[in-house]
This record gives sequence, structure tokens and C-alpha cells, in this order.
Amino acid sequence: MGAPVFGQPKPQGSLSVSKKTAFDKATLEAYLRHQFLLPANLQVTVEDPKPSDVPGLSQVNVTVSDGGPMRQQVEFLVSKDGAKILQGKVFDINASPFSNELRQLVTDGSPSLGAPGAPVTLVLFSDYQCQYCKEQAKTLRANLEKTYPKEARLVFKDLPIEQIHPWAKPAALIGQCVYKQNPNAFWAYHDWIFEQQGQIKPEELRAKAMDFANTRSLDSLQLTQCIEGRLTAKEVDRSIAEARGLQVTSTPTLFVNGRRMVGNVGWDQLKQVIDHELQHARKTQAASKEEACCEVKIALPANQ
Repeated sequence: MGAPVFGQPKPQGSLSVSKKTAFDKATLEAYLRHQFLLPANLQVTVEDPKPSDVPGLSQVNVTVSDGGPMRQQVEFLVSKDGAKILQGKVFDINASPFSNELRQLVTDGSPSLGAPGAPVTLVLFSDYQCQYCKEQAKTLRANLEKTYPKEARLVFKDLPIEQIHPWAKPAALIGQCVYKQNPNAFWAYHDWIFEQQGQIKPEELRAKAMDFANTRSLDSLQLTQCIEGRLTAKEVDRSIAEARGLQVTSTPTLFVNGRRMVGNVGWDQLKQVIDHELQHARKTQAASKEEACCEVKIALPANQ
């Protein structure tokens, strides 16, 4: 028998290797583990495909988790035949580039400062035991209302990092109890607990919080019942879940009209972003007025 000749068609009846598809969950998981060097201790969850915003492509969400609170979700676009995958964000030119973030940021029912309906909204995910959060809080409190009394609004969100900050979540629960009883007292609590950050021990937090309440004429009995009953756990857990949905993994994290800014952002940099958003809002408003300002009518002879 002669040597095989490469390039010749396979004889009929020969076995062919089946092509892999990204719609097979095990296949996609194995591919991504190899691509991103994901160790075996990380859980990879591949969701069912769904229609994407791009015609002809399906969206497959993949979540990587350590089995605890830390997780990251990545979106992939998959071709019809499952042979090609694309990782990246899809933007709609007719919408804000941060529309996905804006859809997920819930500002109602959270502590806030500034005028409702302000053209710039800052949403801050923070941790009371985080040193960088303390510095970010100082920056915002010292500058935001003074510089933008009507143009900016700040919304506070809890994201306690429990793995490294043992009293951060109890402090968040207390903060929400204060807010529930007296929204105006929340920001006093916010400033107070950041100032006390270096002196607080987990076993002393509640006693110190009650001392704070007494200086602010808060109802101590009502506050005690709220703390003991963990009556604000849903609010704090909802904020944590919102952060996870947005892939927020560290504090402080700011969203300025949906634009993500991670870490302790200095005032000069933050002011540039706010000014840019204000200028963009003015241009957008002017353009909308210009489009709606004029109407052309054809003069028709009056009915006889």
C-alpha cells in the first residue's frame, strides 16, 4: 500500500471530528479555564444563551466565583454556529455609553445629598472600616455641596467587605437604622463613624453608636430595637447585591452619571469629570431644544 497523499479527499465512510460549539456549556467552560488560567477552586457557571442586542448573535453570561461573596460576570457574544465567541461591551450610539450601569443603579430609598433631579448624580459604594473610603468621604463632604449646590447629588450605598473588615457590616446596619428613623441624621452618623474609624473595636461599636444617638436626640429605644432585630438587613443586602451586579469588587467605587471611578479619587480629577458631565448635559439639552424649536407649515388657501 502506498503512502497517504495529503490533501486528497477522505474516502466515503471515514470518521470526521465533530466541531466544538460554545453553546455546549462544558466546552465553553473548558475553553475559558484554559484561556484565563482559572484554577480548579474557582467555580465557573455558564448560563443558557439568550438573544443579544446585536442581530444574529447570542449572549452567554459566564460567572466566575470563589464560592463566597466574590464573583465576576463576563458577557460573551456567540455566533449562530457556536464556533466564534466575542468578549466585549456592546454600545448603543443612541443611548448613554453608561446606560447599562444607569439601569442597575437604584437611587430611590438610599441616603442622599443635593437637589433631586440634579443633572449630575454620584453614586458611592463605601465601607465604614475602609481607610480609602474615609478619605473619599472627606473629599466629597468638603467640596461637593459647596461647589455644586444645585448641580450635583450624592447617593450613598453600603458595600462592607466582611472578609477583612469585621465591624463594617454591623456599622452599615446601624447607619441604615439611623436613616430609617431620621434621614437628616444619617450624614451626621456617616461623618462621625468615619472620624471614629481608628478607635472602634467590634465589641464596642454598638455602645459607641448609642452614645452618638444620644447626642443627636434620636430615639434610643427605637434604635436599639432596629439594631437588635437587624431590621435593616434587607436594605444593606440589597445594596451589596446591586454592587455585585455591577461587578464592583472594591471600595470606594463611584459612579458619576454611570461613569465608573474606582479608588480614592482626588477632588481635582473628580471636579473635571463633573464639569464634563454638566457641559455634556447642557449641550444635549440645547440640541434637543434646537430640534424641537421649529415647525414648517405649508400655507394653504383658506376654505371658501
